[in-house]
Amino acid sequence: MRTSDMSDAGGPGAVGAPGATEKAARRPSWHVLLVVVCAQMLIWLDTSVLNVAVTTLADPADGLGASPAELEWVASAYTLVFAGALFAGGALADRFGPRTTLLAGLALFGVASGAGAFVSSPGWLIVARAVMGAGSALLMPATLSVIVQSTPEEKRTRAIAIWSSSSGLGVAVGPVVGGALLSNFWWGSVFLVNVPIVALCMAGVAAVVPELKGPRRRQLDLPGMALSVAGLGGVVFGIIELGNGQAWYGPHVLLPLLLGGALLAAFVAAQRRSPAPSLDVRLFRQPGFAAGSVVLLIAFMALAGHLFYAAFYLQGPRGLSPSDAGLVMIAAAIGIVLGSQASPAMSRRLTARWTVAAGVMATAITYIAYAWLDGGTPLWFIAALLWIQGFGMGLVGTPVTAVMMSGVPPQLAGAGSAVNSVTRQVGGTLGVAMAGSILSGVYRARMSDAQLPLDDGLLSPAAAEQARTSAESARALAESLHLPELATTADRAFLDAMYAATLSIAALALIGFAVSVTGLRTRTRK
Repeated sequence: MRTSDMSDAGGPGAVGAPGATEKAARRPSWHVLLVVVCAQMLIWLDTSVLNVAVTTLADPADGLGASPAELEWVASAYTLVFAGALFAGGALADRFGPRTTLLAGLALFGVASGAGAFVSSPGWLIVARAVMGAGSALLMPATLSVIVQSTPEEKRTRAIAIWSSSSGLGVAVGPVVGGALLSNFWWGSVFLVNVPIVALCMAGVAAVVPELKGPRRRQLDLPGMALSVAGLGGVVFGIIELGNGQAWYGPHVLLPLLLGGALLAAFVAAQRRSPAPSLDVRLFRQPGFAAGSVVLLIAFMALAGHLFYAAFYLQGPRGLSPSDAGLVMIAAAIGIVLGSQASPAMSRRLTARWTVAAGVMATAITYIAYAWLDGGTPLWFIAALLWIQGFGMGLVGTPVTAVMMSGVPPQLAGAGSAVNSVTRQVGGTLGVAMAGSILSGVYRARMSDAQLPLDDGLLSPAAAEQARTSAESARALAESLHLPELATTADRAFLDAMYAATLSIAALALIGFAVSVTGLRTRTRK
């Protein structure tokens, strides 16, 4: 059956479980949408808060003294578990209903956030972030499943647009809140702030979100989930080790990459034979679903990688405080919100294909522009780039999601929602690993070639090696030893590393542009 035929038949939410429509009608739909969007926004709030906090976490005095590799794992552990467990989250939403799954995900996320605020080492923070990822894996597919099943077809595209724009709100609020907290409290406050928000969301879900159970109870695929997490973990570990100076052919890089790839291949093969798969490969028979998944994967891979080095740039060579950096990043958030709201009308006029293509191309242009930034670039120019970047991402999310979900049958709404979410999180994980590896590798190379003040006896060999580890460590040493030339050298090496990373990210976005033009040919419904 063609995608358009399935879309004309009503799409994933046209027919819910028996009595689902009647249950949903008992509550005003905007009440349900508001609560679901708030729960969804929590995920993006936490991600954007971390973007501001990375430099503080790297500080040995005010933070945890985390190394670049540990910071990559603080970000990647969350998205890795998130992505791997999302398939199970989708199955749980279909089996037990999205309302129950939402409440469970929020509770797990809140407990892990509270624990993460008081850990004493980067290792335990990585563990806490992984548990938070498991909570988010229950939360995200359930939010989209509620929207798809409970919203009338004629209002569904607009509802998905609002759902997508919640990411912009989270990106907007996160840096501002995170910057304010870091300026007045200890680093753990950026995680502790999640707890009262979780409590508020749980109260809202319990009060207004209806239960919308599907017509069949899906079984859980625990072996499949284990294969997906282990496979992604191997790939990410190999990429991060490559950035830490390991040779690509060395055992610390090549073996994890090969093992991870083999486990992911085994995961796909097992899903094709499983009677209750975590990843229902039948969904990818729909051309729009398959192409949309690739575009989302690439777009979020590029965005996450870019935000990782952009946070270091704003608080490093550009010299902004966490709160000031958060204020600058509001421009991207505003762009995401406006782009998400403009995308339905643009899709009707230009088709989803060209709306998404325009959005991806806009982001690629901003990534290329970062190759010309330095320590004196005007803030208005940086804010303009962030706004364009955000608007472009806003144009991507809603049309792609609408095209993907238009071909998903009602009984697989949770599974389709999970795949939609998985592509975003897998992209985020790989993007951080890719950008972090390029950033770390090029920085080390530049600092190894630089003339450090070793011969003058001002910098011991051990301190010089510490300066080569990260620009943050170099600046801390420069301040403590009164060596401004060391900070200047580190900033120059960081900028060279950022240029290499941002051009790689731009090339990736251009691939996404090509896929969107050739693969997305389905017009979204009005």
